[in-house]
Amino acid sequence: MDQPDVVPVTARAPAETSLAKSAAAASITVAVVLVSLKAWATWKTGSAAMLGSLADSALDLVASLVTLFGVWYASQPADREHRFGHGKAESIAALVQVMLIALSAFGILLRSTQQLLAGARVEAPAEGIGVSVVAIVLTFALLAWQRYVVARTNSVAIKTDHAHYQSDLLLNLAVIAALALDSYAGITGADPVFGLAIAGWLGWNAWQASREALDHLLDREWPEAKRRRFVEVAARHPELANLHDLRTRTAGHVDFAQFHVDLPEEMTVGQSHDIIERVEEDLLREFPGLELFIHIDPAGHVDEPGNTLVEQDEFAALASGEDGA
Repeated sequence: MDQPDVVPVTARAPAETSLAKSAAAASITVAVVLVSLKAWATWKTGSAAMLGSLADSALDLVASLVTLFGVWYASQPADREHRFGHGKAESIAALVQVMLIALSAFGILLRSTQQLLAGARVEAPAEGIGVSVVAIVLTFALLAWQRYVVARTNSVAIKTDHAHYQSDLLLNLAVIAALALDSYAGITGADPVFGLAIAGWLGWNAWQASREALDHLLDREWPEAKRRRFVEVAARHPELANLHDLRTRTAGHVDFAQFHVDLPEEMTVGQSHDIIERVEEDLLREFPGLELFIHIDPAGHVDEPGNTLVEQDEFAALASGEDGA
């Protein structure tokens, strides 16, 4: 008897969307305040490091606006044209942030090099240091809220924004050190040297932040530990055999998984449905919000001879301690 495909649909939690939007809005608010303060401090000091910090905060503002749009668009329900939802919008937003961070790093690099060659000195260091201290306090508060939101939503866009603002802490400390060394210790060139270091740090941060977004856009499989846990939960059901063609991915904060599994050919549609319902409930309890697709094969059926990915028995790999992927 032919067996049914089972495709449960799970809704995204409105609370998670609200949290992600609140983090993006908080990021925009902090960026507006910091751009205003740092523009004034740059005008007062003429510091290359402060200019770099200003450029970074200005791009923070643009990136945060992109993040807010990405989070909002990703939260839209699936429709006729996007039946898997819009979760990848978060990854696109994250990549836009990465490009802005890279541009910021390049601009700071050029300005710092010019300042270093010209032997320029900073003025009014106290104002610049005061603004940097305010920036550190505001950034600490924002990071705390972002950590809370990421822990509950796993939003890749907020993660990227969080990574960027983490670098802002070091950036503002570097500005303080540059101003102090240049003005109070009399070390000529300290300010542009710190500016160059900031540019390098931002470039590295852009590279790191791009990796997860690209993984989501390219439908990279889940980490092996998470994938293995998924198979372990399914293996709690002894009625199932030969779990194969397991494919997993993540889009935004939504996980997707699909697999084939064998059931006895003589089993009725109703019996197989009841078994798969229990399997689904168990997996969704362990992986909340998961979008799950399960295809049933009659025992002994071969899907695609020669395709090692399709025919890999995940239960057998789990029992032998091998990687299933």
